[in-house]
Amino acid sequence: MVGNRLFVRRRDGRIEVRLNEAGRVIAREAFGRVVAAERDPNHEWHAGLNSPIDPSEDSDSPLASLNRQREIATNAELAYMTLSEQFLNDSEAWAWLSTFQIALRSTAVANGLLSEEKLAACEPELMNFIRTIQQFLFGLAECL
Repeated sequence: MVGNRLFVRRRDGRIEVRLNEAGRVIAREAFGRVVAAERDPNHEWHAGLNSPIDPSEDSDSPLASLNRQREIATNAELAYMTLSEQFLNDSEAWAWLSTFQIALRSTAVANGLLSEEKLAACEPELMNFIRTIQQFLFGLAECL
């Protein structure tokens, strides 16, 4: 990646994306997997996208779940389509942020990394992916 800040809010309101090619490859992988998981019920990340409905909560009604699924798909597709952009508007940056969050959560669920101990014991390559996505999230959140 790049030293210093990965995302910078410019005076004109746009967000500059300062990811090098390696950073964009990781973002492409994360965004692509979210899009694939949304469309394929057998994808390893699919369960992380669509948590079970809890009838005791209004927010988990079938209609709310459908709206959540539609929002995930729209944001992930927008994030994927804007991967090569040097500047993002707020809507595109929000799509990147939410898709990174989904990728991070789905990675944790798919790999059973739901405790500090399991996270510490995971493969170095997986840990690198997780840490990189976290850096992207924190950097982008600072701009929004």
